[in-house]
Amino acid sequence: MPDPTPLTRALLRSRGVSDDRITYAIRNGSLAPIARGLYLRRIDYDALDAFGHHRVRARHEGSRLQPGHALSHVSAALVHGFDVWDVDLSRIHVSGSKGRITESTYRHQTRFSDGDLVDIGVPVTSTERTIVDLARSLPFEQAVVAGDSALRLDPSARDRLPDAVLSASWGHGAAAARAVVSFLDGRSESVGESRSRVRIAECGLPTPILQQAVRARDGRTYRLDFFWKDSGVIGEFDGLGKYDDRRDLVAEKRREDALRELGFQVVRWTWRDLDRFDAVAACITRAGKSRKHA
Repeated sequence: MPDPTPLTRALLRSRGVSDDRITYAIRNGSLAPIARGLYLRRIDYDALDAFGHHRVRARHEGSRLQPGHALSHVSAALVHGFDVWDVDLSRIHVSGSKGRITESTYRHQTRFSDGDLVDIGVPVTSTERTIVDLARSLPFEQAVVAGDSALRLDPSARDRLPDAVLSASWGHGAAAARAVVSFLDGRSESVGESRSRVRIAECGLPTPILQQAVRARDGRTYRLDFFWKDSGVIGEFDGLGKYDDRRDLVAEKRREDALRELGFQVVRWTWRDLDRFDAVAACITRAGKSRKHA
């Protein structure tokens, strides 16, 4: 479903809506401001989360850019449809020939190479350029979340990433960009799985296989979030944390039983566990040792 079109103060005035009526609409909640002089109808505002509000603001800003400028960084990522996590959404990011930071916009002074810009209704940096820009400017974990998502949506960008990293080698954060890009894996299917990959690496665990297909004795094929083939351990990130529908719980129990029948050990974790992953890592290690001694 496309994002709603925001209303500007100038547009409302052109329709005969006075400043007093605009102020009243804001006070009674029928209009919701998302930036200075930019509004959404309350029904549209409530239908979006903070990422959606930023995306609407970004598209509006992008529609007014001069040639040679484009939405970039987090703003480009959201317009592309990438997942992002724990990022600052207060400013719209634009890249071009001039740099400037205001209360609402962060303008990055940069130069572009061929293929760095694409048009998807508004000018934005390409998938690979956006990945590299985020890798240079965000903490490792946040950059991995966005980069994994980008490669999941646009796998072909993987082949273009080396050139994008090379083009960025002159700027700040080039080493960070290389580290992030070398770690990315588009098979990661969610923010939680990407964060899990970072935690697994931080804890010194072997790199698992992602989305391994396993055929159980009941004839069904199951895809595994994380699989350590040598130790026979399966890791499962449970983004729900609980199951509102009992049928989902029963199906998950049947799935886990089928995997254990194959001789595998299953270790599960949730969002909360990502902030204390040492305990999960210990469980994964113990599970591998117990299978070897079985």
